[in-house]
This record gives sequence, C-alpha cells and structure tokens, in this order.
Amino acid sequence: MTETTEKTSLKLSKKEARKIVYEKFSNALAEYKSSLKEKKFDSNLRKASKLFAADIAKAVAKQKQQLKKPAKIKAVKDNLPGHGAAEAVV
Repeated sequence: MTETTEKTSLKLSKKEARKIVYEKFSNALAEYKSSLKEKKFDSNLRKASKLFAADIAKAVAKQKQQLKKPAKIKAVKDNLPGHGAAEAVV
C-alpha cells in the first residue's frame, strides 16, 4: 500500500490511476470472482477502473494546478518625494 501512496504523491497519469483502481477493485470484490466467469469479471473491472481513473486523474491534476498558482502581487506606485522622474531632472 505504500507504493500506491508514493505514486499518487507524484504526477498521476490515467494509466497509473487505472492500475491502482483495478487492484483496489479486485481486492474489494474478490469474493464475487468465484460466482462470475473470470474473463467477464476482469473485463468488467477494467471498464470500471477506466471510468474511475479518468476522473481521478483529472481531479488530481486540477488540484495540483491550483496549488501551483502563485498569488498575484500588485505593483506598488512609488509616490515618495525625491524619487520621481520630474525631480531627477531638476
């Protein structure tokens, strides 16, 4: 489980997210695997993990993008006496 948390802390691609979600689904739904055919079970897990992973990857990218945005800094006008361009000429 530590490997998955390390991968999510870095940039998370859709493919990596799909693998992580697939593993978690297969572990959570292991008891139902015996009641379905293995091929059908795997194909349904792949479809579900693909749907979830796309949204997860987008959400992680959006969250990281919001964290990286720097705060806008407003320019401060220099209105102190003796520092203006007009006084420098005099």
